[in-house]
Amino acid sequence: MSMLSRRELIRRLVAGAALGIGGGWTALAEAAPRRLIPWHNWSGAQACIPFARLAPKSEDELAEAVRNAVGTIRPVGASHSFSALVPTDGTLISMPYFTGLLAHDTGKMQSEFGGGTPMSTMGEALKAVGLALPNMSDIDYQTLGGAISTSTHGTGVTFGSYSTQVIGLRLVTARGEIVDCDAEHHPEIFRAARVGLGALGLITRVRLQNRKAFRLREKMWVAKTDDLLDDVATLTRENQHWEMQIITNSDYAAAVALNETEDPPTPPIDPAEEGGNDYVTAIQKLDQYGRDWPAARTAILNLVARTASFDERVGDSFDIFANVRNVRFNEMEYSVPAENGPACVREILRKIRDKRLPTWFPIEYRYVHADDIPLSMFEGGPRCSISVHQHYTMDYHNYFAAVEPIFWKYGGRPHWGKLHTLGARQLEPLYPRWKEFADVRAELDPQGKFLNGHLRTVFGA
Repeated sequence: MSMLSRRELIRRLVAGAALGIGGGWTALAEAAPRRLIPWHNWSGAQACIPFARLAPKSEDELAEAVRNAVGTIRPVGASHSFSALVPTDGTLISMPYFTGLLAHDTGKMQSEFGGGTPMSTMGEALKAVGLALPNMSDIDYQTLGGAISTSTHGTGVTFGSYSTQVIGLRLVTARGEIVDCDAEHHPEIFRAARVGLGALGLITRVRLQNRKAFRLREKMWVAKTDDLLDDVATLTRENQHWEMQIITNSDYAAAVALNETEDPPTPPIDPAEEGGNDYVTAIQKLDQYGRDWPAARTAILNLVARTASFDERVGDSFDIFANVRNVRFNEMEYSVPAENGPACVREILRKIRDKRLPTWFPIEYRYVHADDIPLSMFEGGPRCSISVHQHYTMDYHNYFAAVEPIFWKYGGRPHWGKLHTLGARQLEPLYPRWKEFADVRAELDPQGKFLNGHLRTVFGA
């Protein structure tokens, strides 16, 4: 009889602990050969060691996997959420076999994609059939199912989040049942599942309302942050998509306006120049050597900002909407009522300055149209989304803790995929249709099979 290595012994003990109360020795024996593979998100701030990581190849396999899974089940897409939506010591299920354009109707300008489709691949597929997404976020690394589950969004006062583009979807529920839903079939499930946090089931197919393929012109310029905030009404009215990146520790921000055009495309940017590496390196060094002299740091940043200029870009909508983001960070984002946006971000900037909070990442400032989805951050009225970031090598806790109460003061709702500290007691009053979602969740998953620790806190389950 060969002796167990220490590593093998530990692995089997961990497997036994995962099975715990209900698994028994038979299940332990079956599980012993499994390899426990750690998971972490894009920034590295969230991690877990799940008992099992599965990638079913069909809906029948997926349904069987859900019925037989060990422990809490969590879907995992591109691992780009910063909040603890994914971690579990039970079962992680990914959807790499549920991808691609499955059907389309050019006349109705509609399409159907697999729920695991990377959004970075959808633009070209839609263009090939003459269609496009009406709006996109500035990052397209997410999977489609993950993006709609967290109400991910771009910017534009007349444009809603990705979830508002959904006209139907298919779920595999906690019982292993396959449910198609839309406005006419299981409408109560459809309303909830368009922003479901992965708590209602696994999304295998999504039907979308699209538009004709189009091109965008991107114009960027630098101006004083206060001037841009004073002129928000004009900027958002005169541009289809407008946002700004506020340069922390300075008086300036980079404004970005995107508008539809029929002009020919401009030459593509060299991939080596995308992603912001040069900018991050320069600002990081300036912060490292100039944080003890904040006035001098501000003066240098202001000088650099005043002299900055940018070439305009024209290209396919999906190429202009999305940007390379190869500099890792952690993020907190809240959406406040649109009219509160300028006052909220001004108070955040004062807090950073007065408390000398350690950060140098820009603050992202955007607008999103209202919708009627129960757990959407934008339910009931237009919102201004404000995002604060911290480089992944820097501790974010104190910075985010100082800023988060300001969001609360202005009626903010947290982005489900970004870091926040709220539980059910604080969240429920922010969402008038909270109970509507809670009732659907309890009906579809009465045992909480899809609820990890984070979601149990969120839903008070």
